[in-house]
Amino acid sequence: MKSRLFYIFLCIGCTLYAQTSDTLTVKEERALVISDTITPKQQYDPLAPSRAAFYSAVLPGLGQAYNKKYWKIPIVYAGIGTGIYFYLQNTDDYNRFRDAYKRRLAGFEDDEFQGISTDRLIDAQRTASRNRDVSIIVSLAFYILNIVDANVDAHLRQFNVNDDLSLQPNLNVDPVNAQTNYGLSLTLNLQ
Repeated sequence: MKSRLFYIFLCIGCTLYAQTSDTLTVKEERALVISDTITPKQQYDPLAPSRAAFYSAVLPGLGQAYNKKYWKIPIVYAGIGTGIYFYLQNTDDYNRFRDAYKRRLAGFEDDEFQGISTDRLIDAQRTASRNRDVSIIVSLAFYILNIVDANVDAHLRQFNVNDDLSLQPNLNVDPVNAQTNYGLSLTLNLQ
């Protein structure tokens, strides 16, 4: 009986210690920065994201140039150009299969697909048509992604990312019961 009471008091004491050991401390940091050159803060332009999106809609890549992200322009044109290339290639294949099929319906057997059955030509036409449609979707997706990227990049360009405000994950291990406590710490430097 005495050992049970001892364990109960030990557990209550540990939990009270664990609850009172986590105290919230707030520290104030002040910094004095002296600079020879005073640069004015970049003014916030609320129309910059819509302007960048409009530029990208008019001419793909122009919004990226407006945001000074020149390295993204070749990626935009490579994506759109690849979709257009495969669209043209699949259109040519579709026309070749369709013309051969029409010649076979007319009774001619002298097309370039002499060893292939008529049913296989119909399947090839469907496959080329489906691939052509996918190529159009890929080109449109790159075009829309170009507009969205310009808009988001213009928003993030004006985002305040200085050292005055930081958010860091915090991981503590409780020594009494060896459980991990998770948390976030917010640091605000006042100037």
